[in-house]
Amino acid sequence: MAVTWTVLGSGSGGNCTVLSSSHTQIMVDAGFSCKETLRRMKTAGVDPHRTRAIFVSHEHSDHVAGAERLARVLKIPVYLTEGTLQGWRRYLRDKMKTEPQLDRVETFAAGVRLTIGDISVMPFTIPHDCADPVGFTFLAEGMKAALVTDLGYVARNVAEHLRGCDLLMMESNHDLEMLRVGPYPWAVKQRVLGRTGHLSNTALAEFLSTEYDRAARFVILAHLSETNNHPEIARREAENALSRASVLLESRLFLASQQQPLESITM
Repeated sequence: MAVTWTVLGSGSGGNCTVLSSSHTQIMVDAGFSCKETLRRMKTAGVDPHRTRAIFVSHEHSDHVAGAERLARVLKIPVYLTEGTLQGWRRYLRDKMKTEPQLDRVETFAAGVRLTIGDISVMPFTIPHDCADPVGFTFLAEGMKAALVTDLGYVARNVAEHLRGCDLLMMESNHDLEMLRVGPYPWAVKQRVLGRTGHLSNTALAEFLSTEYDRAARFVILAHLSETNNHPEIARREAENALSRASVLLESRLFLASQQQPLESITM
């Protein structure tokens, strides 16, 4: 069995991705309900009972809403930073008057590698407006994959971690003009545009055409806003950037959807 990468969905309504190797399967974020996540796994042909762990990037609900129930149903641990765990607890205590009900919790620290089965996981700090957000790179069977969304800009440490990837899944959240004239309140627009907000199509394109090392055979645009972006706008900016970097012919470009799973990618 080769290494496969399955995006069950990505966007402000929920995020969930599954990485499967020959011997191990892990989930990254669990932003959909348990029922919806299991439905999407079935649709994508992914066996939920192979899953060994859920990794959580940060405590915002579109990344963590289904984690409690999924972890109980699948009898697996949830991995997250101590800061994310405390931030999640504060959110549920303040908003829902409850606490996370997790039978098995494992905490990790950004910059410290850990291993689940035959998958090596490296979490790294990213700039986002929450307690202790991280992106991830994964090594499995000689393949390197990265997932980084919910970041205001591509910090130097982020760019370094993304070198040498066979697969790169990265945020392309909004079109600057659509956000400017769109319906969001000014304060929300400022948050999205800020240094701890979300990465625009233009900012991603700048990274792809300059700092990107051109290594990935698969590039996935993720966390597209349904209000302030359009898939074809995001695709065009990324394709133009990859073309300027002379990598368009060597890389396959995909767009993750909020509504349905992306066809599994085999590395």
